[in-house]
Amino acid sequence: MNKHRLDLTSKAIALLSAWVLTGTAALAAPPADSAADPYETYVKTSKDFKAVKQDKDWALKAWPSWVYMPWQAPLGTDDKAAAYYERIGWNGQTIDFRGGARLLNWVSQHHLRFYCDHTAEKGFLHLWDSGKHPEIYNTGLRTHAVNADFKTQLQGFMLKHIDSVKASPLRLAYVLDDEIAWGFFTRPCMWHITDDEAAFPAWLKEIYGAGNEPNHTEWVSYDNLIGSLPTWKVKTFDASALMDQMTFNDSYWNNFIGDLVEYANRIDPATPCGYEGGQGSAAFGGFDVAKYMRKIQFLESYSGGSIIRSFNPHNALPLVTTHFHKDNNDSVWQCWYNLAHGNKGHIGWVEKVPDDTDVSAIAPSYHEAAQKIGPLMSGAEWIHDGVAIYYSHASIQLGWIMDAQAHGKTWRNRNTDSMGGQNVCREAWENMLRDDGLQYNFISYADVIQNGIPKAYKVLILSDTLCLSDAEARKIKAFCRAGGTVIADYMPGLWDQHGKGRSNGGALDDMFGVKHDPNMGSADVFQGGSLWSEVNQDVHYGQSGEKLLSDNKCIQDKSGYNKAARTMEVAKVNSYGSGTAVLLNLSPSWYSVYRGHPFAEATAKRDVFTQYAKKAAGTRWVQLQGAGDKENGYEITYWTKGDRTILFLCYKPEITAGSLGGGNSVGLKTDIVPVTVAFKQAVSDVRDERAGKPLGSGKEFKINWKMNEAVVLSFAGPPR
Repeated sequence: MNKHRLDLTSKAIALLSAWVLTGTAALAAPPADSAADPYETYVKTSKDFKAVKQDKDWALKAWPSWVYMPWQAPLGTDDKAAAYYERIGWNGQTIDFRGGARLLNWVSQHHLRFYCDHTAEKGFLHLWDSGKHPEIYNTGLRTHAVNADFKTQLQGFMLKHIDSVKASPLRLAYVLDDEIAWGFFTRPCMWHITDDEAAFPAWLKEIYGAGNEPNHTEWVSYDNLIGSLPTWKVKTFDASALMDQMTFNDSYWNNFIGDLVEYANRIDPATPCGYEGGQGSAAFGGFDVAKYMRKIQFLESYSGGSIIRSFNPHNALPLVTTHFHKDNNDSVWQCWYNLAHGNKGHIGWVEKVPDDTDVSAIAPSYHEAAQKIGPLMSGAEWIHDGVAIYYSHASIQLGWIMDAQAHGKTWRNRNTDSMGGQNVCREAWENMLRDDGLQYNFISYADVIQNGIPKAYKVLILSDTLCLSDAEARKIKAFCRAGGTVIADYMPGLWDQHGKGRSNGGALDDMFGVKHDPNMGSADVFQGGSLWSEVNQDVHYGQSGEKLLSDNKCIQDKSGYNKAARTMEVAKVNSYGSGTAVLLNLSPSWYSVYRGHPFAEATAKRDVFTQYAKKAAGTRWVQLQGAGDKENGYEITYWTKGDRTILFLCYKPEITAGSLGGGNSVGLKTDIVPVTVAFKQAVSDVRDERAGKPLGSGKEFKINWKMNEAVVLSFAGPPR
């Protein structure tokens, strides 16, 4: 048979198959050849995504259980201080190499586990504690350029510091520095971080493919594109010059951090290395979670807990949280809530030593975490309910570009992104799933490109996923075609991974059975004016909840949520292969308000979004029987260890977070309420782990729950 005729026949069969699978022949297109996709090759082969050592057994041996480590508590180093530590339940310590190494003999005498702070000194990876630093908004070079000489300098500090403590059997981890970033926390930063002039062009060639790389002739600032935002249509939108710079800085920085971590491992192979004061996910500073979680072995982070947990291999790396004391009930809640989510301890910011009343309230929880529940959780792995939320760092970058537009020339003053659309939408999805009893993981663009979407997931949620590469789109379509359910809130994949608008509509339009008009501009989305974002972030800067979302010109659907593309339908459900694709064309942001409404109303409001996930993944397999307003906001997490399932019942209030810390609760409930933990299927050999009491087998178990603490149960076998 003629070879060309065979090729044409094969293509015709592929097109016909696509038509049969989607029912939308006009929108379907033959998939691009993944072997010829340089971006897919880049993600699969680049050092940018190569992980440092993160073995489960190694990590658990180094840091086996829960530890509370006060940071410079003003108590001294005598027997009286040691007795206080024992009484309150502080079973660890911070050793700060900036003078704190004198504590080594004291912690050894009193058998306190410790982590080592400022292993790479201070003022290098972390530049400034505070103040105004206008140089970050310019396109010059980072203070302390990241290069080979800089690495050698930091390695000199590290060698001296690690050598001084590595013989101690009480060491837990080395912390390079606190609140590190390639810029200044997560503030908008336009500089380039290395003076290696060949590095950026080489990286562009790697990510675009040789011969396809753009000619970025100058290093740009947000000032270079902000004026174009009101005039751009989707098809002419091009933020690639800025986003490529941001992505390059992230890659170069995290590779540098990974090199330092591996150097620490060469000096002391038994001990993890990472940093504290992490900033969750952010457009600036090096906080692409898909990258940095592959480059570290320890982390204390101020935010982004669920994303970080999801990207922690086997939940084995020690992840801890900062503890800021607000009041006793909140401190107790922080202990239990974070334990329920895999926390390995706290670094305590002790500005004031807790008095006797505080100790009496807090100490029982700390002792129990350290001596009973922490060891129980050592080696446990998270159980999800078949739901994944997509992590797209390019969308976080583009989201910042759109949100900052409202500030005009004052964008430099945007020092926080807590009200940013990406954060608000993601938090809404997380709360809706938790409140409906569906536990989830995040899954990153890198994992999806490298490995596809695991069969363990039944649902993929695209939260504000504005940017998708062709490689990601192929994997997502394959997941749906094979029977998965894909749910997007709005405008999925209208831009590529570089922030360039697509000229033919969204990358997933054929899957969703829609057609996004590439001629859409800012006037066609959300408020219908010159801004691309749902909220005028200048008018509402620093606000949250109803204040943040009110007083705008969005079209509010009858469901109570804002439409994204103003003229497109809402809740489009499309069959695609053996799966289902749902495009809501709604922002979930208002759920942050509705969550505080009466139980029945909050349930109905989140059902607008979660009904499709529940249909695919199923409803709760364990719940509080007859839950109502009093219990509203409860969460149940579950873990597997050996042949048992461990279950936590806890309360999820709103949680504060910022670039300097957070973690405190807002609207915490502290009542003691009688509850019935009800399982769909009977479970056997149930045990109340806190009371050390066997509860037998069955489907319903009555227990009293103090709402700022946790009920901890375990049972034989997996969830049923």
